[in-house]
Parts: sequence; C-alpha cells; structure tokens
Amino acid sequence: MAVHHAHTPRFAHRFTSRLRHNAAHATRDAAGAAVATTTGARTLATARVGLGFVFLWAFLDKTFGLGYATRSANSWLDGASPTNGFLSHVSAGPLQSTFHHWAGQAWADWLFMLGLLGIGLALIGGIGLRMAAVSGTLLLALMWAAEWPPARHLAQGAASGSSNPVADYHLIYALLLVALAATAAGDTWGLGRRWAALPFVRDHAWLR
Repeated sequence: MAVHHAHTPRFAHRFTSRLRHNAAHATRDAAGAAVATTTGARTLATARVGLGFVFLWAFLDKTFGLGYATRSANSWLDGASPTNGFLSHVSAGPLQSTFHHWAGQAWADWLFMLGLLGIGLALIGGIGLRMAAVSGTLLLALMWAAEWPPARHLAQGAASGSSNPVADYHLIYALLLVALAATAAGDTWGLGRRWAALPFVRDHAWLR
C-alpha cells in the first residue's frame, strides 16, 4: 500500500500535465483555425470588391467615354451604342447572326449597361450576391459565346487568336461570382449581414 500511495501523486501530476498540454494544443489549433477563417474571408472580400470594380469600371467607361476602352465620342451619353461595336463584329460561333441582330438595339444596350452597373454595385456593396451571381453568369456566358473561344478561325478564315478553347476569363469570373455568393462574401467588408437582416430579404432567400 505504501508503494501505491507513493506513485499516485506522480501519476496525477503526469495526467494533469498531459491534459494541460492537450488543452494548449487545442487552443493553438482553434486560434489558427480562426486566423485562417478570417484571412479567407478577407481574401474573398478583396476578390469581391476587385471583381465588382471590373464590372463598374466597364459601365463608367462605356457611359462617359473615359478614354480607355471607350473614347469620349463613342460614349453612351454621347449617343453611341455600347453593344453595337462589339456585337456587330462577332465573327465566330453559332450565334453570329443573333448577335448581329441584337447589336445596337436599345433594349440590348439598356440590359447590358444596367447589368454592368447592378452587378458592380452589388459586388462592391456585398449585397444581393445571389442575384449578381445569376445575372453575372448569364452576361458572361453571352460574352463568352460572342467571342467563342473554341473557334480556331474566324468567319473570314483568319486565325481567331484564342488562347484556350474553354477556360477564358469569362468562365473564371463566373466561377468566382458563384463562389462569392455561396460563401456569403458580402458579410466581410460589406453590407451583407445588414442586407440579409432586412425583413423582405429574410423572406426571400434568393435576394441575399
């Protein structure tokens, strides 16, 4: 019995030390997971704002003719069509004639420009990301079809210059839109939480 009592405090000390060691590891793991989660959320938020600026800049440049992709004389405010120049020159893919017919149509101009503006503002503000993902994916799919990356040659026979027959930037942007909506990326550095708390948004999940 004396031997048993002599080893009991030593065993209890080892057991307590093991518990403390495990608890310290668990605390460090939890802290590391929290840091990783925060870093991931901030990374997605940065990507969200960046992609939003891509859409918003396209709207601003085409509307005001800022001199980058659109000259001042070709701005929407100056009476030029934001879709005519692009769609009228589509020269590959099965939808050539359809895009040529749409080029310069008032309804196409308004839908295109409002789409750029709405998607850009939604992404930067972090609200309505599900709607932005759906509308943005549709817009990007149409632009992908207009450029038609699978084509090696244009209708006139010249080389298309396509660098990849499938995965161009339109597809990558669309995948990013879906990822941002699926991860509620508007909650970080955005108005996502406040937007989701609004009664009409809570009642209609597709608005989030």
